[in-house]
Amino acid sequence: MRKLLDHLYRAALWVAALCLVGIALLVATQLAGRIIDGSLKLLGREPYGIVVLSLAEFSGFLLAAASFFALAATLKAGTHIRVTMLLTSLSERARHVAEIWVLGFTAMTAIYLTWYLGRFAYLSWAFHEVSPGVIPAPLWIPQAAMTLGAAVLALALIDELAIVIRGGRPTFRDSEDTFVLGKEI
Repeated sequence: MRKLLDHLYRAALWVAALCLVGIALLVATQLAGRIIDGSLKLLGREPYGIVVLSLAEFSGFLLAAASFFALAATLKAGTHIRVTMLLTSLSERARHVAEIWVLGFTAMTAIYLTWYLGRFAYLSWAFHEVSPGVIPAPLWIPQAAMTLGAAVLALALIDELAIVIRGGRPTFRDSEDTFVLGKEI
């Protein structure tokens, strides 16, 4: 089960990376189009008018998907922003209790978020909602991506909660132990 979960987190991170690559390709295409058109104009020729339609919208959709798909892997890697100064001042027992409470609350919040994002995506699909841009893209697609990313985050939080309840240390503490107040140990 551990390998399956780790593969899921890694796959979600790869999807996030591919979304960022997609943004880069869209922007590069738009930039190349402007360079070609500008060069043609300088040479006294008629520009082609190369443009990536709905660039801002598609980039926004990809950025939202990338952000949500990266959440679980960044949690496991310990790269989420957390308030560790308070936690490091607690005894190990008090910290264990605090981690259980925080992970439980956060897991419930992520489950709630996943449910409502899924409901939102379903309603967009049911009512055939599309983006208002030049290219009317179905809104359920980026909403479904956000839902999947939130679901993987909820699973990662439940995974961390199970580790802590069984008496283990959360995975993200490994990276925290490497640095204490910004100084490498």
